Amino acid sequence: MLLLICLFLHCVLTSLGQYDICKSLVSTDDGPTWEYYACQPRPATMKDFMQIRVEPPDITCGDPPERFCTLENPYLCSDECDASTPDLAHPPQLMQDREHTGLITYWQTVTWSRFPDPLLANITLSWNKSLEVTDDIEITFEYGRPTIMVLEKSMDKGRTWHPYQYYADDCMEAFGMQPKRVENLSATNVTRVICTEQYSRWVGSKNEKIVRFEVRDRFAIFAGPRLLKMDNLYTRMESLKGLRDFFTFTDLKLRLLRPALGGTYVQRDNLLKYFYAISNIEVLARCKCNLHAGQCTFRDGSLQCDCEHNTTGQDCARCERGFKAKSWKPGSYLPTPNGSPNTCEAAGTLGNCECYGHSNRCSYIDFINIVTCVSCKHNTRGQNCQHCRLGYFRNASAELDDENVCIECNCNQLGSLHARCNETGFCQCREGTTGQKCEDCLPGYNWKQGCVQNICDDELLLCLNGGTCVQNQKCVCPPDFKGVLCEQERCDGEKVCNGGPACYLSFLTVLLCFLANSVLKASA
Repeated sequence: MLLLICLFLHCVLTSLGQYDICKSLVSTDDGPTWEYYACQPRPATMKDFMQIRVEPPDITCGDPPERFCTLENPYLCSDECDASTPDLAHPPQLMQDREHTGLITYWQTVTWSRFPDPLLANITLSWNKSLEVTDDIEITFEYGRPTIMVLEKSMDKGRTWHPYQYYADDCMEAFGMQPKRVENLSATNVTRVICTEQYSRWVGSKNEKIVRFEVRDRFAIFAGPRLLKMDNLYTRMESLKGLRDFFTFTDLKLRLLRPALGGTYVQRDNLLKYFYAISNIEVLARCKCNLHAGQCTFRDGSLQCDCEHNTTGQDCARCERGFKAKSWKPGSYLPTPNGSPNTCEAAGTLGNCECYGHSNRCSYIDFINIVTCVSCKHNTRGQNCQHCRLGYFRNASAELDDENVCIECNCNQLGSLHARCNETGFCQCREGTTGQKCEDCLPGYNWKQGCVQNICDDELLLCLNGGTCVQNQKCVCPPDFKGVLCEQERCDGEKVCNGGPACYLSFLTVLLCFLANSVLKASA
């Protein structure tokens, strides 16, 4: 039996180890030359490289010290968790130790002494690197598996999260989902997120400890039950949309929502027997290198692909400088068994035309005898994709072959004359408007669907004779005055500005009243 198990594991690891050679030296008529293949690192355990974060911060037991019981012996509460005593402490790092002494060590939470408040805990596993899971993810629980939990994943280093699988003793009650098993999935719904009940029902903590995210069973849908037809899986990786992404992650998160209950309802008379305890988390995966690397090493505090095919970056996700004659592409599993490397090509290899990686097609224009790049990308234009499109300007800090070489002008539509800007990113502004994007107003102007000139203000254009400036656009005058700045006294018919005595509020007003009185006397 042991021999059969070893043979099976050897077959699995051998099949999963395909595409592990990036290049080979072959003989040709012109002499030895390199032949390149799609390649990927071998699977490895990732527990040594993961960073563990537990939330909330006070969920780990031991501060203050606390007694706890077990579900098998619920009234024998002689165990203690004490963070200040090494032999009694249960910190998070015990979820990833290798337990060389044979003694089982585990992380443990506080007990459910605050019931009916839910006992919730989040465990985030981070690698700061894209990985591809290659075998079942296994979480080993001591003292009972949770009755409700969720496994989530992130593909962008924790910025966004998506469910990977739901676990519950009653899926309909917990999540409103019908229970399913992975072995019941098919090729058309292999990436479906399911809720399973097979790891959450109480069978005794000593008998069943492991909760799985079944990867091997999903592989088996394409590669057969013994995973001997991995070529079929790799072919589907290329043709089935979303399949490669389904097995890709940068972070995993366990959301523990309800602890093991021992097959009964919560017994409030002894809440010290309800808690979470995890002794091991096993993640077998490979570095995601986009089929451009056969090795992955731990450097500068994180895993890094040792890139081939003139690619670079943590995931080999871009072409090296000087090798951007065409756009970067990931390697391909097809045609099997060696795939296509999609090597980045040196500048000038496409019909002697350099497109700086912004186009992978050139065209010969016969009547003017030139070769020009076609369909420039990344907001570039020009014969060699060396200029920026209208509405964009050159990023001075980026090389010409950088995908971010052209930055959008983002001119304010109301404040600028058009969407174009100069080589430093400054837009051409309308009258009274200023700023790089024409989003501010000059002194004497105020923003109102664009910059409009002030009629009045509180400094230079004062409303006279007690008038009030409203939103810099209008003087509200007292009853006896009018004019843009309330500078004119109201005169009723032939009356002489209400007899003249009211002309006392300003020199301008007095002067106007004097002239008006003189005209009236002369006409009389």
